Amino acid sequence: MVVYYEKPFYGCLSFNFTSFSSMSISIGIRHEDRYAMERRVALTPRHITRLVDQYNLDVQVEKSTRRFFSDQEYIDAGAKVVDTLERSQVIFGVKEMPVHYFESGKTYVFFSHVIKGQVRNMPMVRRMMDLGCNLIDYEKIVDEQNRRIIFFGHFAGLAGTINTLWTLGLRLKHYGYETPFLKIKQAHTYNSLDDARNIVSQVGAEIAANGLPPSLIPFVIGFTGNGNVSKGAQELLHYLPTLEISPEKLLELQSHHSHPANVLYKVVFQQQHLAVLSDQVKAFDLAHYYAHPDKYCNAFEKYIPHLSVLVNGMYWDERFPRLITREYLKAVYASAEQPKLKVIGDITCDPNGSVEANLEAATVENPIYSYNPDDHTIQYGYTGQGLQLMAVDILPSELPREASEAFGDALLPYVRQIATADYSESYDDIDLPRAIKKALILLRGEFTPAYKYLEKYI
Repeated sequence: MVVYYEKPFYGCLSFNFTSFSSMSISIGIRHEDRYAMERRVALTPRHITRLVDQYNLDVQVEKSTRRFFSDQEYIDAGAKVVDTLERSQVIFGVKEMPVHYFESGKTYVFFSHVIKGQVRNMPMVRRMMDLGCNLIDYEKIVDEQNRRIIFFGHFAGLAGTINTLWTLGLRLKHYGYETPFLKIKQAHTYNSLDDARNIVSQVGAEIAANGLPPSLIPFVIGFTGNGNVSKGAQELLHYLPTLEISPEKLLELQSHHSHPANVLYKVVFQQQHLAVLSDQVKAFDLAHYYAHPDKYCNAFEKYIPHLSVLVNGMYWDERFPRLITREYLKAVYASAEQPKLKVIGDITCDPNGSVEANLEAATVENPIYSYNPDDHTIQYGYTGQGLQLMAVDILPSELPREASEAFGDALLPYVRQIATADYSESYDDIDLPRAIKKALILLRGEFTPAYKYLEKYI
């Protein structure tokens, strides 16, 4: 049974038959249930108002007590809050959906996490294929330069740096240091991103005035990546007293006899700093690296001893060399000297990926653990032996309002065309914007041409 909670209607009825005909087009907004702390949504009440008023779309929103935006806000925006989305032919979500959720012939738009052949999501794809569903994946909505158009990455970076600095304060306290970083809390505890920025700014002012303990100097925060995630992660350092230096200068930093205690050094590592040709004969060439990653080996290890904190925000898959291996960490921690690197904020969060100390994705409720290189185990909290990690894979959910508003702003221009497309047509003939068509993974339960490679994983 579908239960409607509609806002009251006042005034006289006035029919516009062109608009009325489009009211048969119903889109659904799914409630998220993959993670307990997932509070994001693909389209906010502000976006729904636009869709209802401008396009006369019928918008159904699943009831939710978890979502950041309340049911009443959606009702006020013109949507119907319902128990199920059985009337909606096109359903927008954020994260993966349960296998039992899909219905025959419907179109689903969400982050499916299948393009790498992820084993955990193959049953979901198989079910969608059996039911003849259409799948559009946000991750593959890209422009002509292959840049993502609709993304949460910037907010993953912001939340990731907030959480990394919070983790840093706790970890340094464990080692006996009382630092201004202790003022910073986990991202989801703030009412807004501005509140978090204000606190980081206060911490920056205190460091500028009083400095950090001499034994922590020079204090260096490194960032990997040059995309939306890394740029978002770096943004918070504008509120701290930082001086940006090159990776080459970082290698010379320790040779100086004195460093200011009230300055944090920032270093951004690009691909040429992470990998080198195995034969080391030719200079680094980015196009060659992407085409032949198997010919490259790790070039990052020489920088690690100079870092206090590493924020990892780069894309990685198994074809590429790792940033930090378990063998490297085991050798470092076997030495008598305490490593300088105290915390890794692994925003990328690929378990057993670029940072091999990341053994599993943590949750918002339990977001940090220490990795012990001796026995390759982890201990949750900030008091364990070894290297401290912050490794949450739904970081944007810790900034749900700002992340959802920005995401919906990017998605909104495509919603009507996604909703009105005729998915009974062939892939070549279907009327969708080019960026959306490139993200159409399944059409009537079959892989579209660019995704035929996924058949081997089913």
